[in-house]
Amino acid sequence: MFRHLKVFLFVALLCGVAACARAAEPLIIDGITEPFRDVTLTVSVPGIIRSEPIVEGASVKKGEVLVELDKKLEEFEAARRKAVMEQTKAEYDATRQLRETTKSVSNEQLEKAESDYNVAAAEYGAAAEELARRELVAPFDGTVAEIALRTGAACAPYEPIARLVDTSRFYFTGHLDGKSAVRLTLDEPVSLDVGGVAKPVTGKICFISPVVDPASGLATVKAIFDNADGAIRPGLAAKLTVQ
Repeated sequence: MFRHLKVFLFVALLCGVAACARAAEPLIIDGITEPFRDVTLTVSVPGIIRSEPIVEGASVKKGEVLVELDKKLEEFEAARRKAVMEQTKAEYDATRQLRETTKSVSNEQLEKAESDYNVAAAEYGAAAEELARRELVAPFDGTVAEIALRTGAACAPYEPIARLVDTSRFYFTGHLDGKSAVRLTLDEPVSLDVGGVAKPVTGKICFISPVVDPASGLATVKAIFDNADGAIRPGLAAKLTVQ
């Protein structure tokens, strides 16, 4: 009986050691690198593309103009509305000053002057907004990956015009067995081997899918990496290692 108990304990010990060894083995996850941000840019109004101040491959700052539509009419309208606003503002200020100093202006006259100014300011704001919509600007710092429409081309509302990517950081996206995903934790340090890059890069896990795909039994995992030097070009196959 004692002999059987010793054998049982020995087998259990071996199984425990094997389980620990398996748990200590690093996880290797295949996946692909993706830009931190990748957007297709459009404008909300129709028009003819007048110029492309930026070329493909250029690095741009947030707010920089990428493409301009024809906008002469909108410029004239904005200038006209601004002049009307400034005139009504001067009249309102003069009326208010008279009211405060001489009391020769009624409340109704002051209220009408203020109302005229507010309407003119709103109309100028609308005209300025229409003018701003004739320009396609960068929503963040990045690199122009593509310009789909060139100078002289007609542009429909929300038609793709340019693609802007931010590769100062990048994601790795991969999938692994749902049971193995329980070993992972957010912000856990990881290393990444990318084809064509001499040495692994380090980052951290930023997303672990809370659900497992019932068809494949796989869970999605994402990790984020710094790429300020541009050494990694997103879109490459890679292997993520989790110790």
